Amino acid sequence: MRPNAAFVLQIKETTVTTTPRITVDPAIVEQYLMTMAQFGAHGETGVWRTVYDPQWVAAANQYVAWCQDAGLETRRDAVGNIWGKLTGSEGGKSIVSGSHIDTQRPGGRYDGILGALGALIAIRTLKEQFGQPKRTLEALAFCEEEGSRFPGAAFWGSRAITGAIAPDDPAQTRSYADETVVDAMQAIGLDPSRILEAKRDDIDAFIELHIEQGPILEQAGLSVGVVEGITGIRHYVVQLTGDANHAGAFPMDLRRDPMAGAAEIISGVISTAHRMGRPAVTTCGRMTVDPNGPAIVPRQVTFTVDARHPDPAQRRLLYSRHEALIAEVAARRNLDVSWYLTHDLQPIICDPGIVSLIEDAAREQGVPCMTMTSGAVHDTQRMSEISRVAMIFVQSKDGRSHTPDEFSSIAHCTAGIEVLAAALYKLAY
Repeated sequence: MRPNAAFVLQIKETTVTTTPRITVDPAIVEQYLMTMAQFGAHGETGVWRTVYDPQWVAAANQYVAWCQDAGLETRRDAVGNIWGKLTGSEGGKSIVSGSHIDTQRPGGRYDGILGALGALIAIRTLKEQFGQPKRTLEALAFCEEEGSRFPGAAFWGSRAITGAIAPDDPAQTRSYADETVVDAMQAIGLDPSRILEAKRDDIDAFIELHIEQGPILEQAGLSVGVVEGITGIRHYVVQLTGDANHAGAFPMDLRRDPMAGAAEIISGVISTAHRMGRPAVTTCGRMTVDPNGPAIVPRQVTFTVDARHPDPAQRRLLYSRHEALIAEVAARRNLDVSWYLTHDLQPIICDPGIVSLIEDAAREQGVPCMTMTSGAVHDTQRMSEISRVAMIFVQSKDGRSHTPDEFSSIAHCTAGIEVLAAALYKLAY
């Protein structure tokens, strides 16, 4: 991906420093990952840990304890993000790395948490090997990214840091169990009225380490990738309403059947992405049916459409084709239709200076890597509103993620953390 007129970034000069060999202990990486995996353990390899639930609280407390053990100045902000700070001798804006500690329902042991732990391990390693940095370094565990408990609260942690949570959002954002974010925050001692205090304007650079969540690195035989751009996403919740009727006695030509409409739309939007070709993708992953019986034409069907493309013009074309199909099918089948968006993130170009710096760091550490784009969305997109950003990917076995089956080897994870540590060394030392 190359910058174009839709992506205008102010690029700062980055001083290039040859990095000494940095050694991360793989035993620490494995210990931290496997310990965290116990908070919300689900089945043999799954993790079910949603924001503000008891397992999340236990994981957050463990992260705080590890930050304190590493000698970092540790604090929790107004939404429960955790910061571990290593103050630099020259002050100035912070260099930050981290990711989220919540999971899907269920997810796996690596998505999100690897980046939060990787940042902590990298900064701990730098402190032990090189002492105090010139620039302040901070490890960050975002409280929430997935939207798995509160679908309207995705990126809650990074939204708070960038000032993108409106005053009425906590009371209006509800979980799948009809709880509000206000209820959940207050239950663990957080004050929703103080959310604005989480906003930061003193971060110079943010680097997120993350599992790839796709097969590209494995196919290339590489441990690490350097992300130069992140896709855009639009996430629709579509509701079709017709009439509930008997499955046998009501003639087909008289029906207002929202299930038939949903089936046609779902097949159509997925086929649209197929026809457009890579990297266009569309997924329909959640559906509710009312009533939900085997011999009833339902009254209402609600389903999600997740559409993504990194190119601005192709993204607009993908979205417009989806929306036109939804409207056409509903009108032809005499169905009432409505939809709203839960995500609408623009694609971003990562800071070219930091991307180049990470590539240099990987080369100097002897870690072969490739430059790539991200088909998944990340907190990095939110953080780009207030700082320079980049990402480091670690190989995912079979490209699996958002499932208990996701797996990244300790060797690959350690290589990624060593590249992260080397990049932070260049930026802060």
